Amino acid sequence: MENIKQRIELGEIFASHADDFLHHYKLVPAQAKAFQDILKCRTAALGGHVYQCDKCSNNSQAYNSCRNRHCPKCQFVRKAVWVDKLAANLPPVKHFHVVFTIPDCLHKLFYHNQKPAYDALFNAAGQALAKCASNPAFLGAQAGAVAILHTWGQALTYHPHIHMMVPGGGLSQDQMEWVPANKKFFLPVKALSKVFRAILCRLLEQSIASGDMRLPIDNKNFREVKDKAYSKDWVVYCEKPFAGPNALLNYLGNYTHRVAIANSRIQSFTDGKVSFSYKDYRVDARHKTMTLDANEFIRRFLQHVLPSGFCKVRYFGFLAIRNMKTKLADCIHLIGKIMFLPQLQGLNAIEVLWMITGSDPLICPNCKMGKMRVKKMMNLELLKPG
Repeated sequence: MENIKQRIELGEIFASHADDFLHHYKLVPAQAKAFQDILKCRTAALGGHVYQCDKCSNNSQAYNSCRNRHCPKCQFVRKAVWVDKLAANLPPVKHFHVVFTIPDCLHKLFYHNQKPAYDALFNAAGQALAKCASNPAFLGAQAGAVAILHTWGQALTYHPHIHMMVPGGGLSQDQMEWVPANKKFFLPVKALSKVFRAILCRLLEQSIASGDMRLPIDNKNFREVKDKAYSKDWVVYCEKPFAGPNALLNYLGNYTHRVAIANSRIQSFTDGKVSFSYKDYRVDARHKTMTLDANEFIRRFLQHVLPSGFCKVRYFGFLAIRNMKTKLADCIHLIGKIMFLPQLQGLNAIEVLWMITGSDPLICPNCKMGKMRVKKMMNLELLKPG
């Protein structure tokens, strides 16, 4: 038995094809753990507890979550608490959405060297932003940013890129003034793209020379990889500022704890085929449907499992953790506007759900009066399937 809310869930696909998939594919430890966690999430395999109404004695079972950061069912409360905390530390100004992407000729190098390659991607994006922002011809100030790593495209293809949320302005070099950015754009993306390309290629070359990264077997040397990379267009994209604080919070919620595919995008699973919706950004972001063999669908999903312990959200400039009590505090003081106040700090998961939905999740669905309480003595036999 298991708790299922969506019509079709990722765990159901995993369970149906687990033996066949694992027979054909060898997984690294982080992928194997994610696979097993998602497979067991909110099923009797992870145990659970029994609720009973304190008015009508109605009973219900609830199974434990796997809490794996790649599981599409385990991000809601965690995301809400994180966004609430971060929003309270952001300067009250407009914010830009900046995306750093790499050409596909680097994908194989990145996939085979994920941790050092992703580290280099973060560092290159942060350094490029800081370098361009400090240029007097552009902003002439110290910038700040929250950066999030995504490794997927809408069709679950491998596509590493960095999403940055960037406050529209910066701290002057003498830290005595807040320098606002242009109302319509933050930095010229062509210049930002060239600086980003140069820094990332330099960092990759250094990592290969030091032995921290290895070239794919079909590349003789990094010069060959670099020449291909420089022959491609490097895209740095900057959206217009968010319309207001609510739009900013929606952005944060959508990007920070997103996994490769949400259960809501899975449309059907029949005859070993999985159909899911995606946006085709090459054709005006039109909504389309893609159908894949179950094993290929699972393979595509698992290639986006990050290395164990890898931090996929990082902070730069005056938003860096070490600068929160100094430079960030100076920014907030200089701007002089009302800050967002955290609402979820110190609340447990049930209280967070209540705050977000506006209704008590413990109200008995049967009598609508009593509250569901966890039984002190749980009968574990109730948690075993059928």
